[in-house]
Amino acid sequence: MKILKKIVRWGLSIFLASTILAVVAYRFIPVFITPLMVIRCFQNGNLTIHHSWVSLDEMSRHIPVAVMAGEDSRFLLHHGFDFEAIGTAAKRNLTTGGTKKYGASTISQQTAKNVFLWPGRSWVRKGFEVYFTTLIELFWSKQRIMEVYLNSIEMGDGIYGIEACAEYNFGKSARDLTRNDCALIAATLPNPRKFSSRNPSGYMRLRTRQIKSNMRYIPSFPKEGEDYDPGTAVGSTYK
Repeated sequence: MKILKKIVRWGLSIFLASTILAVVAYRFIPVFITPLMVIRCFQNGNLTIHHSWVSLDEMSRHIPVAVMAGEDSRFLLHHGFDFEAIGTAAKRNLTTGGTKKYGASTISQQTAKNVFLWPGRSWVRKGFEVYFTTLIELFWSKQRIMEVYLNSIEMGDGIYGIEACAEYNFGKSARDLTRNDCALIAATLPNPRKFSSRNPSGYMRLRTRQIKSNMRYIPSFPKEGEDYDPGTAVGSTYK
């Protein structure tokens, strides 16, 4: 029994130390590959990954605002978890009787999942997601979370990150994406393997217009060290 306790104690210590070190390291170094990228390679039987890391300064100024408008408009206000959105999603799920599942995953949670975890809906994976979300909110700035999110998120079949998406779907660099381009990309993010920013459907165009409208009420994304006025923020929408 003593040996088992010792093994558990050492295992927990190693896990905590290694995960904290990994989070701190990724605060400064680019994330070139994620578990999801590797998993998709095996799922698709294709080892090709389209991914290029670019800094937040090298992206269109519209893209952070667009993904906030589409995915997490309270991103700059919460500390990783939007409890208001969670409550709303829970009520909507009860109303639908489980026929359609609504989520309330924040950009911070999605970043934690994309960089450190595997896709899935188990309670074990959700527990790890909460843990890593807490860590990145502690050790990273909001600007760093957004930068890693926009560089690591899946944006099409074998396409990861905003630079690769801009190149393969729009024929330009991330810096040159227009406001409409960015809204269209944000419109695909709930399911980028189903919805295409290269060949958008009528539904995608409608959702793009909704996101563009919502972008008017979200301030420009602040640079590192800049103050943010929460009085201009809006509630979470389009979950």
